[in-house]
Amino acid sequence: MVSRVERGPVADWFWTIDRLFLFTFILLMGIGLMLSFAASPAVAERLGLDSFHFVKRHAAFMLPALTVMIGLSFLSPRQVRRTAMVMLATALIMMVLVLFVGVEVKGGRRWLSLLGLSIQPSEFMKPAFVVICAWLFAEHARQPEIPGNLFAILLFGMTAALLIAQPDLGQTILIGSVWSAMFFMAGMPWLWIVVLGVLGATGFFGAYVTLPHVAGRVDRFLTGEGDTFQVDTAHDAIVHGGWFGLGPGEGIVKRIIPDSHTDFIFSVAAEEFGIVFCMVLVAIFGFLVLRGLSHAYRERNDFNRLAVAGLVLLLGIQSMINIGVNLQLLPAKGMTLPLISYGGSSMTAICVTAGFILALTRRRPEKRAQERSLFRSVAGVPAE
Repeated sequence: MVSRVERGPVADWFWTIDRLFLFTFILLMGIGLMLSFAASPAVAERLGLDSFHFVKRHAAFMLPALTVMIGLSFLSPRQVRRTAMVMLATALIMMVLVLFVGVEVKGGRRWLSLLGLSIQPSEFMKPAFVVICAWLFAEHARQPEIPGNLFAILLFGMTAALLIAQPDLGQTILIGSVWSAMFFMAGMPWLWIVVLGVLGATGFFGAYVTLPHVAGRVDRFLTGEGDTFQVDTAHDAIVHGGWFGLGPGEGIVKRIIPDSHTDFIFSVAAEEFGIVFCMVLVAIFGFLVLRGLSHAYRERNDFNRLAVAGLVLLLGIQSMINIGVNLQLLPAKGMTLPLISYGGSSMTAICVTAGFILALTRRRPEKRAQERSLFRSVAGVPAE
């Protein structure tokens, strides 16, 4: 335990960081490892691998991902911006390379193979994209003559175009939703709300008309006809588990879910640990979002406010999409459950997101002064 009277980088970090945030992120990583034991052996055996192949890899990803999260949490807001700028530029270049030399999986080019590892650049693009857009919106609010909003729109258009080219409509919808929420919080004019709403609806209709795989997923969701084996099996697993589950290792339906260790790990959790456990899991994600928005509400600095809100919404909306697909509330879409699903790129990128959140929500002298000023103004106490 670090004493309050100690002085140094680690002691200052420990007493200024939001420890509830930190504990919650680590808790989710632990739950992810536990569920990997439940969900991945059947998949590994079908592929002719060692039963605990994915469990071992999941555990191996955790240490560097946790190191990244802790390391980034030491950064100042300015250093967060600079780190995000470098990360975004690198990720966008890699997303261009993916279109030419990427590994094709299930009709999509989303991964680069480097040194024997499969890296999904779009995962690392997301937290960096949110931070840079927050900075652009904040700069425009601070100095209206700076075309920050226009640059943010252009950045979103370029990023969305690269995602659609892969194609990855799910990630496009995810960053579009977060970007729109940030633009709204930054004071988006009503005209822009109407224009962007029309453009979004037009884009979705265009994707339905021009992209067969999008039309197929939407049609299967609406009609229930066609290849719905995976989502139907996931639904059966949830129903089979009941309120309290069958117990660890006792799941039966999970054994035939093709992507039980990634996109449909929530269904495995429901079968073995029950609906009550899944409700607790949803509550944990809800806590992260609400606590982050609470931090953002109290924040006077526009960049910190928009960045924290955007990053927690990124986690919340991604988890909502994953859980919605498992519950057959949304069309099937390959998207991981943050810090729970198997995947090195996903886990590391989510830990980057968590590290940025921890860094931006740390209590600093100027931040504490702002909070005291806000409290006095709300309470009607005269300034000192």
